[in-house]
Amino acid sequence: MDLGTYLTGWAPAPVETVARIDAWPGEAFAGLLDQPAPGDVLPPMWHWFHLLEHPAQAELGDDGHPAHGRFLPPLPDRRRMFAGGLLRIHAPLRVGDEVTRRSSLVSATPKTGRSGSMVFVKLRHEYLVGGDVVLDEEQDFAYRSQPAGVERGLPTAAQPVEVPAVAPTALPWQVVLQPDAPVLFRFSALTYNTHRIHYDQPYVTGVEGYPGLVVHGPLLALLLLELPRRFAPEREVAEFSYRLQRPAFAGTPILAAAEPDGPLSAGAPGRAPSVTGSVTYR
Repeated sequence: MDLGTYLTGWAPAPVETVARIDAWPGEAFAGLLDQPAPGDVLPPMWHWFHLLEHPAQAELGDDGHPAHGRFLPPLPDRRRMFAGGLLRIHAPLRVGDEVTRRSSLVSATPKTGRSGSMVFVKLRHEYLVGGDVVLDEEQDFAYRSQPAGVERGLPTAAQPVEVPAVAPTALPWQVVLQPDAPVLFRFSALTYNTHRIHYDQPYVTGVEGYPGLVVHGPLLALLLLELPRRFAPEREVAEFSYRLQRPAFAGTPILAAAEPDGPLSAGAPGRAPSVTGSVTYR
């Protein structure tokens, strides 16, 4: 199937969203991680818990995502995968800031590979406080067309990067997450994410073809940033890039680990990583 034909004439206009940063979402995510509240300055990437979309229930599709949306490509039987992104931090966000987010489509590129025909969508978000850009973010998504019950093609959208498997006690910075169903439920609630792959076992196995509940890609990326946040809190993150390599599933521990100035990775211990990333400091 040539998914590029469905993109003809699809050119969504940019959109602005305005909201004020409050303390509760950050405190709630810290509780999910069994960590103390972060205070008035949002840690890198914790802006994901703010300026959330809240579609009406009637607007949701069979996968739990909105059936239609400004930046959702008009594909039949659309299935979404979060592929990665890049965040540049010019100044931190703080509790009480009034933030304007400008979102736009950068590109929509159809490709065909081992996992079939897919469309790769890149979005850009600028976050402004007082007219100044404080965050500049790009997000990559991969979309495929898969009718219910059809076996999904693997590997995932992102091509694997040659990063050695993470072994317990091998690296000095280590954080372990136990992603059980309550953790996935709480993260879905924090991000207002209704995608059924994170909470609906019959759906995720019978329709999407995964072996179990899928750990959120954003949660994996945030786990990478827990490494510098916990082990080098004096260092200020200026840029963070990350790439989702393969799914992680509920019931299997996730180990995030790194050398102090090396690449970041997280996944099941002893296996190839589910997510890799790198940090640049000021």
